[in-house]
Amino acid sequence: QVQLVESGGGLVQAGGSLRLSCAASGRTFTPRGMGWFRQAPGKERESVAAITWFSGETSYTNSVKGRFTISRDKFKNTQYLQMNTLKPDDTAVYYCAERFRLANEYDYWGQGTQVTVAS
Repeated sequence: QVQLVESGGGLVQAGGSLRLSCAASGRTFTPRGMGWFRQAPGKERESVAAITWFSGETSYTNSVKGRFTISRDKFKNTQYLQMNTLKPDDTAVYYCAERFRLANEYDYWGQGTQVTVAS
């Protein structure tokens, strides 16, 4: 059973930065992809960023392009989300996830970490 543990959330002023980490354990296979999602109060969960395990190809939702960077460290089994120039609209619970199938569906999820951006 894969377990994902996020860390790095917190309270930051608008314009500030945070780096989220997501450590994976319990894998018996390497994932095909990893990603970050977020859910703000009263809103649906949305995909923020994704990265493929082998090639490192990345994708981002439009609202974070140029501000957020997703990366992974294969040796540490960890993925990261560097968030710069944070805005109050970025306030949400952030979740990391991993997928092991060809379909773009995620199989394992972290417990979530709160990010609050004060104006």
